[in-house]
Amino acid sequence: MSAQKELALDTARILRDAGHLVYLAGGAVRDQLRGIEPKDFDLATSATPAEVLALFPKSDAIGEHFGVIIVKGHREMIEVATFRTDGSYKDGRRPESVEFSSPEEDAQRRDFTINGLFQDPFSGIIIDHVGGQTDLETGILRAIGDPKKRFQEDALRLMRAIRFSVVTGFKIEENTLNALKKCAPLLKQISPERIRDEFSKILVSNNRGRGLDLLAETGLAKIFLPELLTLQGCEQPPQWHPEGDVYIHTKIALSLLDSPPLHLALAVLLHDIAKPPTQTWDNEAKRFRFNGHDRVGAKMTEEILRRLRYPNQTIEEVSFMVSRHMKFMHVQEMRTAKLKRFMAANSFAMEIELHRVDCDSSNGFRGNYDFLNLKQEEFANEPLIPAPLLTGKDLIDKFSLSPGPKIGEILRAVQTEQLEGRLSDKERALAFVEESLST
Repeated sequence: MSAQKELALDTARILRDAGHLVYLAGGAVRDQLRGIEPKDFDLATSATPAEVLALFPKSDAIGEHFGVIIVKGHREMIEVATFRTDGSYKDGRRPESVEFSSPEEDAQRRDFTINGLFQDPFSGIIIDHVGGQTDLETGILRAIGDPKKRFQEDALRLMRAIRFSVVTGFKIEENTLNALKKCAPLLKQISPERIRDEFSKILVSNNRGRGLDLLAETGLAKIFLPELLTLQGCEQPPQWHPEGDVYIHTKIALSLLDSPPLHLALAVLLHDIAKPPTQTWDNEAKRFRFNGHDRVGAKMTEEILRRLRYPNQTIEEVSFMVSRHMKFMHVQEMRTAKLKRFMAANSFAMEIELHRVDCDSSNGFRGNYDFLNLKQEEFANEPLIPAPLLTGKDLIDKFSLSPGPKIGEILRAVQTEQLEGRLSDKERALAFVEESLST
């Protein structure tokens, strides 16, 4: 049993013994019924926030206004929420007021039926006021009550609907889907950070390709990622891309990833994002070209990720991968030193995976991918970039050089010879420099 679940059961026992009704709520119930270990164990109770605080004086009352108290264990914490109904939502995010109520009324205020279930933490009995069990069994994602009203209350539910659908594999119920499309413009009310967090979860889910389709189909992508829609209908040379346009290629490439880290998923999503603005027609070759789409794409990637408030490190790493993805075409032509420097990038393991899905989602040519895997085996016994044979101080002391760019040029030339295997010790490196300076 996880420490958080143990804390939830201990908390529930104390609440029950004090005479309060208490249930496991929301995701914890949903996931357990799906045979998945929940990440969070939240409780819903008839106890008011003041009564919860009296029983757990070391708790955090930061959400007391909304009936939520954070009960803390040794290192873990859980949310304990009083059964409530919500007042009007004027900001499309939070209710203006709450009123403490019953489990039946509390269930009606939640977003989707599969999230509106309660469970007795001791008997295991499911309390279902919204038909969530049936929807779980039939694989349906359905808003509770009027779907349009649910989305108007909190527009982030628009993104959550897509996320729950792709994570569970459930089909979005027709009325819920129609309301989602009509309410898509409401997403403008939501902060980029909250959209980003839901979008990231969609990208790393197993059904991320379907997630892209739903974001495009519902109009949500138009609000926060309009560049994605420009990929649709952007034709590519069929001899290299028999799969279809840039959107289809991107979706297939994303789908070929196996449990990717977020940085890699973002890089695959955005690696061809600049093909539409760089598309030109080569009349002589009778084909489309996308010259510089890697360079332009890196800049667009930076702008998109900055707009969505991704961390600077994420922006830098993903933009770097996008900027280099076309260089894989030339790895077999690179000199050893250049190849080793190329492979020494911190993101190379993700980049070669990007290259794999880029190939497998288009012409299937894996020659460069196989070549790099062989080179990784060949270079595995020593560091790609070994310790330098010389330092700037060595050059100043030995050759009376003045500090400046010249020293950097010499050190790089020495490193190149070292990477090529022509220099292996300091004495030979000094001799190489001396000969270079004399010519």
